[in-house]
Amino acid sequence: MAKLNILHYPDPRLRNRAEPVVEVDDSIRTLVDDMFETMYDAPGIGLAATQVNVALQVIVIDTSEGKSAPLCLINPTIVKNDGAVEMEEGCLSVPGVYENVQRAEDIEVSALDRFGERFTTTADGLLAVCIQHELDHLQGKLFVDYLSRLKQQRIRKRAIKQQRED
Repeated sequence: MAKLNILHYPDPRLRNRAEPVVEVDDSIRTLVDDMFETMYDAPGIGLAATQVNVALQVIVIDTSEGKSAPLCLINPTIVKNDGAVEMEEGCLSVPGVYENVQRAEDIEVSALDRFGERFTTTADGLLAVCIQHELDHLQGKLFVDYLSRLKQQRIRKRAIKQQRED
């Protein structure tokens, strides 16, 4: 396994849209393993392939306390959503920024697992929010896009300043 480089906002590559995975093979399983290692090391609870500059529809998530509930979603789609919840979100690609975002409260997702088998699962609370956040990444959208223009400008300026200092 290898730790991957996470792109940081405002890197334009974060706006790339991911393509569907055609075949779940060993290269995809290696990507999934590397993404889990990268996410856990960061530390984070979700990571989309576009955040590590891979334009494929692959997401890894683990919202458990002890890294005990890894979830891999390949070619995920939300088939149902219901309700609304506002929750504070952060992002490994926008370090140090946490803002409230409104999302669906309950979702049903269809995806392939790491072996290419289709499954459907339901989620609510933090897991539902995390899945929606990562799905946005696959469409080239970031959680800061939900914020006011003023907040977006402040976050962008701070991110650019931070990158200059690093």
